[in-house]
Amino acid sequence: MNDTPRRLALDNLHRELDARMSSFAGFQMPIQYPAGLRAEHLHTRASASLFDVSHMGQLRVTSPEGEAALHAGLEAALPLDFEAWPDGLQRYTLLLTDSGGIADDLMAIRLPGEVRLVVNAGNREADLVRLRALCPTLDFEWIDAALFALQGPRAEEVLASFDASAAQLPFMHAAELTIDGVRCLTTRSGYTGEDGFEISVPAQAEAIARRLLAHPAVAPAGLGARDTLRLEAGLALHGNDIGPDVLPAEARIGFAIAASRRPGAAKAGGFPGAAALEAAGKPSRQLVGLVSSESIPVRAGSAIVDADENELGVVTSGTVSPSLGHPIMLAMVAREALAREGLRARVRERRPEVRIVSLPFVPKQYKRN
Repeated sequence: MNDTPRRLALDNLHRELDARMSSFAGFQMPIQYPAGLRAEHLHTRASASLFDVSHMGQLRVTSPEGEAALHAGLEAALPLDFEAWPDGLQRYTLLLTDSGGIADDLMAIRLPGEVRLVVNAGNREADLVRLRALCPTLDFEWIDAALFALQGPRAEEVLASFDASAAQLPFMHAAELTIDGVRCLTTRSGYTGEDGFEISVPAQAEAIARRLLAHPAVAPAGLGARDTLRLEAGLALHGNDIGPDVLPAEARIGFAIAASRRPGAAKAGGFPGAAALEAAGKPSRQLVGLVSSESIPVRAGSAIVDADENELGVVTSGTVSPSLGHPIMLAMVAREALAREGLRARVRERRPEVRIVSLPFVPKQYKRN
């Protein structure tokens, strides 16, 4: 078995830009560039940044029996409902275990004659095995294309300078845009809380990346800034905040289960974990946002305790927010902690006080009209 990390299509460009590279989910990824994580983060909030997210898996799903069979097959695997779902619309969905846990969270895009799925890098092969087992009549094919995320308040301006129709693309919709003569399936979405686009680039990836980076509004950003940006936006990360041991209701992402697939609805059940979720009842724990006014960073794995050192939960993601200047965290806590005062984090010998706040930590700036 070859455990050598795979290289991205832009590997040479990342190294030319003096990125600090590290292995992540089986790929050599740019963690940050010489400007540093904080500068990359703040530039994304103020202007536009280009992220190479080509480690994500892009799947084309089709059926030899046509669209009706394709949609019915996928509805047996995912809690989606393709009825009244127009071509070009993207939705967030979940691949669940038989016990209702989150095997992966993914994006699904309905296109004429096919559905595109974007899956998390660390789950690529496991997702494909499970989807093929759940949908034996469907065809799954990896798409050989780079994937860029252009994120920030000036992202529309930048992309519209290559294809003016970018300005008309609604949030969570997809369209083929032309960038330097290459047709690229593009969605208005992202993982930073900012307006932006995710661009699947089937050819000339390095040349297109260089053209985007040549725009005065754009700077490169790495995996480190992507993580702090998504945390400020209150977005869960699979493998940290959600996973096979976490139910959708515990993570507050039950919205990803289509209303028609929930108990008592017209198309209830029929997907893995449906019976387990119906039997689970009200969750005994909840993923919440926490902040601290103290200057002590609180990292993943830190226990959340009360004044008597009783453990009430655990931090799943934590950082010092570059935008806010104080520690922010996502944590899975017992329901009883939701009404408690005086919560603290256990950080070695120190106990910084933390309090539960509404998410997101930084307001999302998606362009929804």
